[in-house]
Amino acid sequence: MNLAKRVSTLTPSSTLAITAKAKELKEQGHDVIGLGAGEPDFNTPQYIIDAAVRSMEEGHTKYTPSAGLPKLKQAIIGKFETDQNISYTPGEILVGSGAKHVLYTLFQAILDAGDEVIIPTPYWVSYPEQVKLAEGNPVYIEGLESNEFKVTAEQLEQAITSKTKAFILNSPSNPTGSMYSDDELRQLGEVCIKHNILIVSDEIYEKLVYDGATHTSIAQLSNELKEQTIVVNGVSKSHSMTGWRIGYAAGNTEIIKAMTNLASHSTSNPTTTAQYGTIAAYTEDDGSVETMREAFEGRLNRVFEKLISIPGVSCVKPKGAFYLFPNVSEAVKLNGFADVDAWVEAILEEEKVALVPGSGFGAPDNVRLSYATSLDALEEALTRIERFVRTHTK
Repeated sequence: MNLAKRVSTLTPSSTLAITAKAKELKEQGHDVIGLGAGEPDFNTPQYIIDAAVRSMEEGHTKYTPSAGLPKLKQAIIGKFETDQNISYTPGEILVGSGAKHVLYTLFQAILDAGDEVIIPTPYWVSYPEQVKLAEGNPVYIEGLESNEFKVTAEQLEQAITSKTKAFILNSPSNPTGSMYSDDELRQLGEVCIKHNILIVSDEIYEKLVYDGATHTSIAQLSNELKEQTIVVNGVSKSHSMTGWRIGYAAGNTEIIKAMTNLASHSTSNPTTTAQYGTIAAYTEDDGSVETMREAFEGRLNRVFEKLISIPGVSCVKPKGAFYLFPNVSEAVKLNGFADVDAWVEAILEEEKVALVPGSGFGAPDNVRLSYATSLDALEEALTRIERFVRTHTK
């Protein structure tokens, strides 16, 4: 049987591929340190678990409205009012089965065949694949390492054509941890308003920011920008709820209605129990979110200097998320490998450290290291990587 063309063009996830290889080595008895994780290594806070259990005991185990429980929508609206000073109505909110599913639904709702979506590189691996699944065309603009991997308004202007439908903004970024300043956001926003380009603002890492940095949503900078933006967020990273699969979108009522209609024919509704847990996440607070953020910041500050002391490795220090995205091209040359992918594979085979090659993020000179793991494991992993580099330097 022939498969649909839409799936034949998909690129397998580099993150999942390296994770599978690391798992295989672990099952063979090897001491593997995996730095590919895209999720916090903490359990979901207990007050959220308790709320979810309570909801099941109270009989809340049936279907909900496709766009989410009204009470959860109100909790999300309250979160926007508190954190960003933005006001939304329930009709401007869609709750989905994770932020990834929300993004997928959004692109299905707004893109026709041949529509273009501008994606800065480095990018999260699923952006281009989701655009292609909606029969759209990804258009890449390079975020230069010299500019902390951020793109400029001038670059955005030059990339826009008559087919451009949307621009994806991810701040803090996966994989780089970079964040845009208010001025940078305004300049990008002005270009989008000028050309009537929808801004897709992925803010899933907004709570994980460091060194005194504060997160700004582009939607909070002006009413015009709010109307031009679909904000995508969720509780996966902030509240260590990756497996609960709750994300949401906020923005234009017409787009949200279309997404809701599509969701009604795909998932019916987000998991009911997870919605009740998310209500607790946004209406109660036991300090767990800040505790996790502080732990990530402590790990970052502890291992960053050790990372950049490895021969041939340089790195822009991230301001958010929980990834390091070093440039290892010089180390690869020192070690005599053809490319970063081969270097990463050799490190996994020889030193049993799993890194994610940057080629999957549109940045072939880099690798992604997650510091969502224990400090001991991080330090041991960097020791092994340094040993590998020094051993293989020609």
